[in-house]
Amino acid sequence: MSAQLDHPIPTFTAKATSDLTVDSEALHGQQFVVYFYPKDNTPGCTIEGQDFRDQYDGFSAANTHIFGVSRDSLRTHENFRSKQGFPFELISDQDEALCKLFDVIKLKKLYGKEYEGIERSTFLVDAQGVLRAEWRKVKVKGHVAEVLDAARSLAG
Repeated sequence: MSAQLDHPIPTFTAKATSDLTVDSEALHGQQFVVYFYPKDNTPGCTIEGQDFRDQYDGFSAANTHIFGVSRDSLRTHENFRSKQGFPFELISDQDEALCKLFDVIKLKKLYGKEYEGIERSTFLVDAQGVLRAEWRKVKVKGHVAEVLDAARSLAG
């Protein structure tokens, strides 16, 4: 389920795979998706990444960049990206700066224990740097197709 929004995102820079620095101001003029996921090489996160990979051409046709974000290290991201053949970059957010900016760190429960972790969330930002849609508490099945539809409608 997507929420429609219309406010500029705060500027950010973040380290990503391929030795890149992702700078939101440098992305001005280009649409992009930022999807947050809990951990590399886990079943749901792998399926979600594969879905974005498999729809990559559709996102490219809609002039939309894709960035995956988790708290994993760049080294772990590089391995995950290579193993899965992801054509997009993964951002390492070990200090949780980007997670906090997008408010995706939530109290979670696993086996009765509470901990703070990333709530699977996706954000669609238009070419002017305005947050146009967000999906929170994402269920992986069918999610990427919904994001792609939103990106296509935004691209015109």
